[in-house]
Amino acid sequence: MTSAKPSHTPTTAAFYVQAVLSFGLSLTAVGVGVVFLPVDGWVRAFLAIAMLYAITSAFTLAKVIRDRQEDTYITSRVDRARLDKLLTEHDPFKLDAA
Repeated sequence: MTSAKPSHTPTTAAFYVQAVLSFGLSLTAVGVGVVFLPVDGWVRAFLAIAMLYAITSAFTLAKVIRDRQEDTYITSRVDRARLDKLLTEHDPFKLDAA
């Protein structure tokens, strides 16, 4: 009946490499900045922990958003399958025997 698929474009290898390199470069730049900052060791340690916390929070947020999007997609597919089944089984000319 209705089998419309959502528009999903696969991630290209170039985009994946660019994202990985960008993440690695930004992490390295901030790490080098923290190491060579002219401050006490405690301040460096605090900045390093803050950097790691920001990174793990970003990964967690990305995972939560992805999971919510996948859950919405799966729910809509199940609802669409139920509707298709009901429409297939429905016979408007069938008389109910009372």
